[in-house]
Amino acid sequence: MAQTRVLVEFGMGTSLRRRDYTEAAKRAIRDALWHNSVNVAELFDFPKDAMQIRAEVGVQDPDAVDRDALLEIFPYGQPEIHVTKGGLDITKEGGGQTVIANAAIIVSFDMEPV
Repeated sequence: MAQTRVLVEFGMGTSLRRRDYTEAAKRAIRDALWHNSVNVAELFDFPKDAMQIRAEVGVQDPDAVDRDALLEIFPYGQPEIHVTKGGLDITKEGGGQTVIANAAIIVSFDMEPV
């Protein structure tokens, strides 16, 4: 069967004080997931575990992200985490940085072409 993309959602997350790239990435993924009720599995009459989920996350320091912690966010489906350089670090007056992460959640299913 062919893998067919059926949904793309976007989100943004921050770590305002701790410069925690993993927490900013978690918040970005949750923002993308919780913007909408993702009911595409039911729409196609597939089990939720059939969802192939690709999470693309952009932060300024990709190596500082705990990918396993991001996998724990997904309640079902087959998630893959991909972290790349992106997002934004903003230097704060008086020291420190705010971290901004961006996420895209791509949901696909193995489907027969119509």
